[in-house]
Order: sequence, then C-alpha cells, then structure tokens
Amino acid sequence: MFTIPVLLIPIFLGIVLVGMAKRTSAKTTSRKLPPGPRPWPLLGNILDLPPRGKPEWEHWLKHKDLYGPISSVVAMGTTFIIVHSAELAFELLERRSAIYSSRPRMVFVGEMCGWENVTAFLPYGEKLRAYRRRIFAVFGTKGTAARFFPLQENEVKRFLLNTLDTPQGFLDHIKSASGAIILKLTYGYSVKLHGEDPLVDLANKADEQVAMASVPGAWLVDTIPPLRYLPEWLPGSGFKTKAKEWKKTLSMLADQPLLFSKRQIADGSYEPSFVSSLYEAGSESKTEEEESVVKWSAASMYAAGADTSKNTITTFFLAMILQPEIQKKAREEIDRVVGTKRLPTFDDRPYLPYIEAITMEAYRWHPVVPLGLPHMATASDECNGCLIPKGAMVIPNIWWFTHDPELYHNPESFDPSRYMDPSSCRDPRDFVFGFGRRACPGKLLADSTVWLTIACTLAVFDIGKPTSKTGEEIKPEAKFTPGLVSHTVAFDASIQPRSSDHEALIRKAAASHPRGEGLGGMKIFLRRKESELDADYARGGLFPI
Repeated sequence: MFTIPVLLIPIFLGIVLVGMAKRTSAKTTSRKLPPGPRPWPLLGNILDLPPRGKPEWEHWLKHKDLYGPISSVVAMGTTFIIVHSAELAFELLERRSAIYSSRPRMVFVGEMCGWENVTAFLPYGEKLRAYRRRIFAVFGTKGTAARFFPLQENEVKRFLLNTLDTPQGFLDHIKSASGAIILKLTYGYSVKLHGEDPLVDLANKADEQVAMASVPGAWLVDTIPPLRYLPEWLPGSGFKTKAKEWKKTLSMLADQPLLFSKRQIADGSYEPSFVSSLYEAGSESKTEEEESVVKWSAASMYAAGADTSKNTITTFFLAMILQPEIQKKAREEIDRVVGTKRLPTFDDRPYLPYIEAITMEAYRWHPVVPLGLPHMATASDECNGCLIPKGAMVIPNIWWFTHDPELYHNPESFDPSRYMDPSSCRDPRDFVFGFGRRACPGKLLADSTVWLTIACTLAVFDIGKPTSKTGEEIKPEAKFTPGLVSHTVAFDASIQPRSSDHEALIRKAAASHPRGEGLGGMKIFLRRKESELDADYARGGLFPI
C-alpha cells in the first residue's frame, strides 16, 4: 500500500463522488443491488475488499452466510457481485453468457503490464473470438488434441526420470515438466534434458507476476486510472516501475519462443505444434494483424498452460502424502489393467476409473483459480429480484462450489471414491476451467497432461512423508497462497521407485525420449541495462551464437 500524493487528493475525491453518485443512482431504481455490507460515507465499501495476504475466497465466503447466494459491494464506483451458488453462476455466466462474457477494465495488469493482449484478459469481441478459434481448432476436440499425445507422453517420461534421479527436487521437476509440455505443444520447443531452461523459467516468472498484478482491488490505479500518469519519481508511484518491469517479462514471453518456432519452420526442422499448425493452415505470408493473432494466442497458451497444470499436479502430490491408502488402491488398478512392464498411456484412460477419480479430486480439493477471472456485465440485468448494473464485476467463488457440502460430502477430505458413482456428485471440471464463452479453450489439453502425469507417477513411485534428521516422519500441512492463482505452499516428500523393476522401467522409457537441446544454438539476451535490452528486442531478442 502507498500514500496518495497531496496533488492527487482532488482527483481521489472526484472519483469517490462519482462512485457515490453511481450507487445513489442504482438505489433510486425500482431494483436494488444484491445485499451486502453497509457502505461507509465517502469510502463506500472500499474497506470491505479483501485485505492483502488473506485468501480472497475465504474473505468473500463470509458473504454467503450473511447475505445469501449472491451479494454485492461498491468501491470507487465499481460494483462487485459475488456469487456463492453454482446454479446461479451457471445461470449468469453460461445461460446468459451474451451479457456476461466480457472482462472488466483492469488498468494495472491489462493496460500497464500488457496482459490485455492475452486471451484471459481480453474484453469480449472479435479479437477474443479470433484467438479462441485458433486455439480450439488445434486443441479443442478430442480428435485434434490426440495428435499431440505422443509429445505429452515423451515429456512425462522425462519428468519421471528427473524425479527418479533427484527426488528432493520434485517440485522443480513438476514446474519444468508442465512448462516443457506446453512449450512443446505450443512452439515445438524441447527444453534441456537437465538443469534449468530459460523459457520454462520465463513462464514461471510471468505467472508469478500476473498472479500478483491481477488481484481485484489490489492496485489503486485500477480504481483511480489517472494515477497511471504520475511521474515515476513522485512518491507513491513505484507501481509504474513495477508495471514496466513486468510488461518487459510478458514481451519476452510472447516474442522469444515464437521467434524460435518461426526459425525452425523456416528451416524445415520443426515438430508439430500449435504455431506450426497455424502456419500450415494458411499462407506463409501473413498480415500484421494475422501475425498478432498467432503471437498472442500462442502466448496465451504458454502462459496459462504451464501454471494451471503445475498447480494441480502439485496438489496431487500433497494429497498422496497425506493419504497413502489412496496410492495403494490406485496401484492395484494400474497393475491389474496396465501391468508392470509398461507405463500407462492415453489408450488406458477409459479403463482406469479410479485414476480418473483421483484426477477429478485433485482439481476439486483446491481449484487453481479459486475465484476465477472476473466477468463483466455488458448490460444491466436482474438476478433473484436484484439489479446487476451494466459494468458490474461478477466474481464466482469457485472454491466454494467445489467445497459445498450439498454437492460434495465431507468436502475437506481428499476422497476420489466420491466419483465412483457418476450420479453421486458433479465433475469439478465443470467449474475449474471457467464458464460459458470464457471457458478455457485448451482445457482438454491441460486435463490430458494432468491425467497422464498422475497415472504414470502412481504406476512407478511410492510417495510418502519426509523424515527429520532424527528419522521421524514429518506430516506436511495443506496450505495455499492467496492471489488470483493460488499455489500450494512448498513442502517436502519422500519419493522412491516402487521396486528395482519400476526403476528400470523408468530408465528404459526415458531412453527412448529424444534429448532436448533447449534453445539449440540460440542465445537469449537478458541485459540489466534497459538500453541494451531494448537493442536486443530491436533485432529479435534471439540470435545465433
């Protein structure tokens, strides 16, 4: 938090008065806003927004008991509608998607950090539809997604080998594997077999930054847009320096792997990928607008795919440590269906219902984006007799949807058996991949990555509690970070191959996997001096050594 400079007080008061006028206007209509906390004079409900450091889904959850399935607050003229009913969320965001499919204006993350070009943050319109059409054409159906199954299987084999060789680094291996899969599928890029890879690290860095930049209410410039025009030297304007730094990270994320992919395509040495499919589908010569669509739809896949899969797989590992009996039951199913001479493949998926159930429970137990990305109403509407004004920010509490005891018995427990009767509870993937016209267009790809990683891990590894220096077992806690994207707090584990035969199976499978070369003779320039970095961008950011 920072202090507002004295020169901005008139602007600040002006925004407050506008917000009060909007709220007053809403109250004078025949319909009132959904119930919510009483606003303070001048400030409205600004003090009712989530405080820094507290999980946002927990903060809003108190509204459910106080105000019912839908509630509201108004801060600085922005109306926040919080939805705590899965059925209401589907009613608004699915059935009425014609007016609930846009995104609110987010000055900091969108305009200042540059994420307004990425699919998740785009307002609804032709540009968004163009991005989604490209992604759906390549990954959107089971048939098109299946084209990339062999690539996913190879990257999972690499993950198993790395975990076998250095099990204490399993969290880093999960990050690398998720990044490797999405880079391979999006750009045809193979990460280095060992050690850190610059493009995987870049994706992780960008994901951390956007998670901090996109929390609703966290940045004052989102509610007072004129603050963005402050000079950087003025006290309280440090957010401008941060936005500049984070925008540069996003530019690198969008430019560098695309340049790699285009050079591979030009040389004729490329592998099938999202980018190569787009160039195969049309002429090699594209307009500036078409090039922009390729660039940002690919960057959208790269940015979103690495983080979401990583978090769900990490949650799975934590759950296996806490409930080893689930591993035993899973291994019995795998050994019966697959045997012990090979790894599970996508062909086995229909015959492994308990592994499918574990995958679903990993999504449910802790959703990666607990509040989803906010939707915006593009027209005034009515819900449960209450007004949802045009421009309102609609926030579905997805965490609650997946922990509602009316939908999931004993929701705090990680219990895959709840799905063994298909009629007993709802598939959490109906919630966690978003709603309506904003549902993740690459969800089949992400889901297949998560499933295969879980299946192969259970087939060959025994995941247990870590031990202290005195040999005592340590039980990790199930803790999760606040933020738009919620991560599992780091924990340790004991990971061992189930037997010497399983260790041999991992090494044999990995030996058939082609070794990655990372940038393969190309070098990324990461300069400290801005002038040098800008010069590198002028010549493409990447060039042969």
